[in-house]
Amino acid sequence: MKLLIASGKGGTGKTTVAVNLALAMAEKKIQLLDCDVEEPNAHLFLNPEYSSEVEIGIPVPSVDYSKCNFCGRCAEVCMFNALAVLKDQVMVLRELCHGCGSCAYLCPQKAIHEIECPIGQVEAGKAYQLDFIHGRLNPGEAMSPPLINAVKKAAAVDRITIIDAPPGTSCPVVSAAAGCDYCLLVTEPTPFGLNDLDLAYQMVLKLGTPAGVLINRCDIGDCAVEDYCNNNGLPLLYKIPWDMDLARLYARGEPVVLHIPVWKDRFREIFFHIQAARKVAMRR
Repeated sequence: MKLLIASGKGGTGKTTVAVNLALAMAEKKIQLLDCDVEEPNAHLFLNPEYSSEVEIGIPVPSVDYSKCNFCGRCAEVCMFNALAVLKDQVMVLRELCHGCGSCAYLCPQKAIHEIECPIGQVEAGKAYQLDFIHGRLNPGEAMSPPLINAVKKAAAVDRITIIDAPPGTSCPVVSAAAGCDYCLLVTEPTPFGLNDLDLAYQMVLKLGTPAGVLINRCDIGDCAVEDYCNNNGLPLLYKIPWDMDLARLYARGEPVVLHIPVWKDRFREIFFHIQAARKVAMRR
């Protein structure tokens, strides 16, 4: 099973849930992927020992001016507007380039070749009994989906995979969600939490991924999130109340399941709820 832990907004406790869920079920050969490559933070709770680091890049165009006649074909075929052809120059806007290769393939003069441009690193290792993989996007880079895809590609295919997704509903989250079997949407019972839960749920509906909801800090707000779940047939799988002990452990970067046994049992219960909800979704 590939399980995505997602949220429409940051700060809901998504990483906390992903890390503790993985540790609670570590004996099942779990692998945890932190795909929030712009701000990875799962490693702060796990302190993994890394065994590999791989540089990841994307192909970007480079122009051979001895062949180029400035016809403008490359700019015409670039759907991301990453090329601008002037009278005697071709401007390559690297930050907009998605590395699709259309410009090089369709250049009539074969004046464009691609060079590899590094965007970040994928690091893999172990933490406790977990296989752990995350990506680190280089500062200033805008193109995170290729790095997210590289993190997912580095994972073993024979393991239960828990993916900590980036916050929001933009391209990085869609890249993290692609190919997942189930999505756990972590939210909070506030107007902002409800608004962004709706956005996230609409996203997974478009992707065709079955989903359920976990409400974190369930006793600090109102019932609007629960009403939303009921009205939309969205399974409410678990509610975590506000707990000062959890907050203290989080502030110290320590997973709660390693310190409070009852929470290990609760996160195992969450995992079994997810498995049951997925089976129900598969039968529909």
